[in-house]
Amino acid sequence: MGKAGKAGGMKSAVTICLVPEAKQGPFVFHEGLEGGCLAAAELGFDGVEIFPESAEAFPSEAIDRLLADCSLSLAAVGTGGGWIKHKLHLCHADPAVRQRACDFIAKLIDVAGERGAPVIVGSMQGTRAGNVSRDMALDWLAESLALLGDRACRHGQVVLYEPLNRYETNLFNQQAAAAAFCDVRGLDHVRLLCDLFHMNIEEAHVPQALVAVGSRIGHVHWADSNRCAVGLGHTDTRPVIAALRSIGYEGFLSAEVFPLPSGMEAARRSLESLRVCAGF
Repeated sequence: MGKAGKAGGMKSAVTICLVPEAKQGPFVFHEGLEGGCLAAAELGFDGVEIFPESAEAFPSEAIDRLLADCSLSLAAVGTGGGWIKHKLHLCHADPAVRQRACDFIAKLIDVAGERGAPVIVGSMQGTRAGNVSRDMALDWLAESLALLGDRACRHGQVVLYEPLNRYETNLFNQQAAAAAFCDVRGLDHVRLLCDLFHMNIEEAHVPQALVAVGSRIGHVHWADSNRCAVGLGHTDTRPVIAALRSIGYEGFLSAEVFPLPSGMEAARRSLESLRVCAGF
């Protein structure tokens, strides 16, 4: 099957998880890098989003070969392995842990940037706990994102910051608040990752929320209200596509969903939903 046609410059991607501890996580392919890339190419995706264990474990040679052989782009690289495997995050009360978290992400910025891709800061943003006040947590988050954004900029990239739902973080849950934070703190090399699953929980009107943050959007996770492939929940994605077109979004729509009823079927349904809703 050939590549999916693009809609207004937008591109399709699918997630590949390389972290065994995240086996139950919302990633489409868990059976290895090669199998995921071959399946993505067979179905017609434009790119893959990789979730590695660390920069040291990043399979650089294999990824470079598979991307070339399969005519795929590297859409983004996740950093959540630092949280899942080591419980590192950027708002930890211990400055040594915060430094380790920042270093972990920085190394992934380098391997991703060498391949023309941004990194995602989602779970590794952390959450404030104990005696950590909100002001303290946001100061630490801003400081880290500024340093990481500057590092990404040296590769011609940005850092993708993902507002999560209220059950996963108490920092930022809505896109507008996250965008305002980036503006006020001068985070010029940070863009938002707008995840439709989280947005369905937190936003009163998803399309309006997308339009409101406009040029701050750097990546979109294409998922239904139940974190399954679009079409298996109750999200109306046509207005979402219209909103993204209205702001001139030309980035990836990446399927970060549970592999249900199987990884291949979740990927197929995700791409089919893009064809129906966006004319891919």
